[in-house]
Amino acid sequence: MTLSYIVSGFAVGLLVGMTGVGGGSLMTPLLTLLFGVPPSVAVGTDLAFASITKSAGTLTHRLRGTIRWDIVKRLCIGALPAAVLATLALKSFGTLSPQIGQIIRYSIAGSVLLTVVALIFKGRMLAWINAHPEKQLQGNKLAAATIIAGAVLGVLVTVSSIGAGAIGATLLVMLYPRMSSAEVAGTDIAYAVPLTAIAALGHWWLGSIHWELLASLLVGSLPGITLGSWVARSVPEKFLRVLLAMTLTGVAVKLIY
Repeated sequence: MTLSYIVSGFAVGLLVGMTGVGGGSLMTPLLTLLFGVPPSVAVGTDLAFASITKSAGTLTHRLRGTIRWDIVKRLCIGALPAAVLATLALKSFGTLSPQIGQIIRYSIAGSVLLTVVALIFKGRMLAWINAHPEKQLQGNKLAAATIIAGAVLGVLVTVSSIGAGAIGATLLVMLYPRMSSAEVAGTDIAYAVPLTAIAALGHWWLGSIHWELLASLLVGSLPGITLGSWVARSVPEKFLRVLLAMTLTGVAVKLIY
């Protein structure tokens, strides 16, 4: 089974490197559907996985100067308390009970579908924002919206381990349309590090992290991400996004039914 986990980690890393979409959208459903890992354990293990891999990405973006730390701060003000509250709620209801497991399964499906929407309509949403500059938030309203977005992402990530990738990046593009693609990617990764770390600690406290599984996934994912980043240069982005959107839609339907 360890070899299967390593291969799965490699496959997810390859897709993440090629598409830039967060691994949670791929890894958590894969563990739940293919390997029969309980939803709560799949979420906890993926959060620990994400906190490690995103730390390396944050270091790279920091060296390149592509992180907007003021936005990271606003997102964290909303996301970190939300993650703690979501963890306490999971503890109160019992993450390992079948009923809560089913709720987590549905939340994973919902988050996957949100990722699909972000993939398909991100360009159109950005075009609309740029065409209507009067609709763009400014000042205190923008700061408040960013904190609220962080809180929503904090709950999504803690419960489903999904949200800090395509969904987070799409929200950033909508709120800060003048940010460069590199800044969006760097800022999205940077705020996700403390968020996934706190959420992972919460799941460790809840007893829903599979450490052997985590190690196997890391062994496979690191070379996968490297290769995927290299291959991405020769594969059309539109093709990748359509393929990924179709795959994730199928995954969401399978999780629900």
